[in-house]
Order: sequence, then C-alpha cells, then structure tokens
Amino acid sequence: MDAGEANKAYGKRALVVEGGAMRGIFAAGVLDAFIEQQHYPYDACYGVSAGSTALAAYLSGQKGRTRAIIADYSCRPEFINFRRFFGGGHLLDLDWLWPITLNELPFDFDAFERRAIPLLIGVTEVNSGQGRYLRANRDDLAMLMKASCSVPVGYRGFVSLNGQAYTDGGVADSIPVRQAYQQGYRDLTVVLSQPLGYRKRPSRFPWLLRWALREHPPLLAAMEARHRQYNQTLAFISEPPKDCRIRVLVPPPAFAVGRLTRAPQALASGYELGRDCGLAHVRRQAEAAAEVLAP
Repeated sequence: MDAGEANKAYGKRALVVEGGAMRGIFAAGVLDAFIEQQHYPYDACYGVSAGSTALAAYLSGQKGRTRAIIADYSCRPEFINFRRFFGGGHLLDLDWLWPITLNELPFDFDAFERRAIPLLIGVTEVNSGQGRYLRANRDDLAMLMKASCSVPVGYRGFVSLNGQAYTDGGVADSIPVRQAYQQGYRDLTVVLSQPLGYRKRPSRFPWLLRWALREHPPLLAAMEARHRQYNQTLAFISEPPKDCRIRVLVPPPAFAVGRLTRAPQALASGYELGRDCGLAHVRRQAEAAAEVLAP
C-alpha cells in the first residue's frame, strides 16, 4: 500500500497531545513548529492537561504562547510554591495563573473559531472518576483547560462547569488516543511527554492520596488505577488495531524536564527538542506526499 492508498484507507485524522505539567514544553515546541509550517491536516484534536492548552494555542495560531506560559509564568513562585502547599494552600495555583495569562497573553478566540478544527478536552468527573471529552468553544474553553490542568492535591479544589465538578483529565485518561479511535479517527498522530520505554508506576505516596481524596472515593479509585490505565494506552499505541495508523512524537533521551522542572536551560532545551521533532515530522509528511504525486 503506497502513501496515497494508506491515507484513503485510514480516513479521518486526529492529533492527540498528552499533558505532563512542565513536560508540556516538548509539545509546545512540536506545535510551534506546526504553526510555523502551517501544518493543519487534522480533522480533530484531543488534549489533556497541558496538552489541551498547547493545542488551543496551536489552533489559534499563537506561536510562543504555550512556551511563555510554561517557561515564564509557571516558573514563578506565585504558581509553584511548596511553602504555601505545606501551609494548606495550592502547590499549583491555577487561580493565579489563569487570569494573569489570559490578561497578559490574550487568547485569540476569533482565530480559534476560524480554524474550525474541533478541540476535545479531556477532564475527569469528580463524582464518578470517569473521563469526559468535551468539545471546547469560545465560551467555555478557558474553564475547560483549567479543569483539565487542575491536578488533584496540587490544586486544592475542583473546577465547576454546568454544575459538575471536574479535575485533571489525566487522572482518567492521560493520552486519549483510544477515545479518538472509538470516535472514528483512524489516522492518529500522538505527542507524548515521556521518552520511549517509559512506563507509569503506582503513586509513591498512596497514603497522601487516600487522605486528600478520602471524601471522593471514585476519584481516589481512578487515581489508584491511573498507572494501569496509562500503561494499557501505551500498549494500544505500540500495537494499534489493523485499521488504525499511529505516528508517535516522543521526547528523545536528552529531554531532561520533569513534571515540576523550573530550570531555564532545561526548559529551553526541551522546547528546542520539541520544535526539531515537529519540523522533522512535517518534513516527513511532505516527503511522503511528494512520493504520492511523483509520476
């Protein structure tokens, strides 16, 4: 099967982007490269946590917005503050981050709407512990992204939308690639925030989760099962169904950014690694298309 036949066979295309807090700097670089190259071949986008904010900036064409949020605003003590956390406050203060970035880095809602590519944001229902994938529009985009980024325990509270309490989409489904497949997308591009070979382990602090989420048993159960769900998704990506093609963009071994990394050099390097990966991906797609058109 040549590339042209493959495109017809696999059908609808989706872009799926994982979260990972500060590790989202890799996806920021990938998607900025896509913006540079005007690479918008997708029929839908699925994002979770930091992946949802990166996709929103990608769809609005705002190169550099996600990088600034991660490498500047998210590194400030107003956002990440361990002393505040041990005193009973937020470790990750989204109530500070959201207003200031929307004010100082205005989001282009008009461009987002003109792009007309659906953005499905993954969130987790607090009451059920189940994942939900909600299509964003200009009226609820900001709050959906905030809900998807509100890491339990790190953010002491939940985000309410239409009377429903939501939290970090990564709790129920960190990489919504199977959801995209179930909704009919068969040509999938997945941007991960961990190098190849990574496997998630159980929480190192189960006692903290049980104490912090003692009033929310379904959410606690989802948190305790998270590593199994995550690793099952990686298995799906490694061996997709025969009617599905998955292209995976992953950080190389040199990627040295963790969930709470604030070192400027590491973040700058992580961004460039992502940008290089994104440019290489676009180049490969252009070469494949050229082969199809060649006589």
